[in-house]
Amino acid sequence: MGLAEGMNTRVRALAPSDILTFNNEIAGIDGIVKLTLGEPDFATPGHVKAAGIRAIEDNRSHYTPSRGLPELRRAASTYLADRYGTEYDPDSQLLITAGATGGIFSSLTAMINPGDTVVIPTPIFPLYIPIARLNGAKTLFVDTSQDGFILTPDKLRSVIGQEGEKIKALVLNYPTNPTGVTYSREDLEALAEVIRGKDIFVLSDEIYSELTYEERHVSMGSILPEQTVVLNGVSKSHAMTGWRVGITAGPPDVIDQVGKVSEFSITSVTTNAQYAALEALSKGVDDAEPMRRAYRERRDFLIRSLPQVGMGVIDPKGAFYIFAKLPESMEDSWKFVYSLAREAKVAVIPGASFGPGGEGYVRLSYAASMDDLQLAVERIGRYMETHCS
Repeated sequence: MGLAEGMNTRVRALAPSDILTFNNEIAGIDGIVKLTLGEPDFATPGHVKAAGIRAIEDNRSHYTPSRGLPELRRAASTYLADRYGTEYDPDSQLLITAGATGGIFSSLTAMINPGDTVVIPTPIFPLYIPIARLNGAKTLFVDTSQDGFILTPDKLRSVIGQEGEKIKALVLNYPTNPTGVTYSREDLEALAEVIRGKDIFVLSDEIYSELTYEERHVSMGSILPEQTVVLNGVSKSHAMTGWRVGITAGPPDVIDQVGKVSEFSITSVTTNAQYAALEALSKGVDDAEPMRRAYRERRDFLIRSLPQVGMGVIDPKGAFYIFAKLPESMEDSWKFVYSLAREAKVAVIPGASFGPGGEGYVRLSYAASMDDLQLAVERIGRYMETHCS
């Protein structure tokens, strides 16, 4: 047996991200319009960049506490309280992670024992799935496509009744990637009532919380704080995806364990990036507003335009994605996206990548210029005319 064949069997069983694989495969197509990755097309605000540069010039280049700069944790606690009404002690209930992804990894690793079950409503960003499986969990998918892409309390109650004590965590991601659907206070309170008092965590990924278009975001951390770990950060709100600064908050005894995993994984988040995030959360709390207005304009354009070229749309209330329904004759989403990329030079992500309920849809990211979106719609229209006739 070779060295590689003897490596961790759980790792070997994981497939690479098919979203990234597809994105790489079509990247070389000349002139392609890519509406694939969830990457803001805005620059990090100038004052935030300046704070990062200043930290370097001031020789702030050494380790910080593993949980993050104390002043950054205080700023994050205040930010979450002011925006979403949560109450987290910055010393015992909050840590700074390597993006929300770092928070997902550290939280699920700290929560899961082999054989536990993690409930995942789908369609959903697939990252949670390999991390849960890497830790020996069973992933139980709940298809929400017939319920407006919202997990209903009845379905959650049914799942708990079937699985019983095996369920360790429920994953919520809202506003949701890929659908853009979000949860109202009433939705969250109904779900909380189903699991309140049970030994079930909620891992609530709220990284798109600043990008909502109708009502203000409501955090599960304000409704069920004793069982919820909230993930947030500056990646989407401040166009800082590459800075890798996330926020993980929850009950003190839970954060103690999550913090161990984070410390053993990364020691601490990059120091100058933390100072940039401190600037963002203390002096740039409204930096997302101009981006939000631009995203909403783009969203509204796609909602109007895509039905005219044969794609059905749901009305996304947040994030920067459209989950578009394909015509019945084109419901193989993988076949569709490859054909569209090669023939029409437009790249979108197949709905099948996001789990049960996703097939027959494609995800379009409107974190792209209006010019690119208009060109993409024109090309999709011509493609549909050719292939639907």
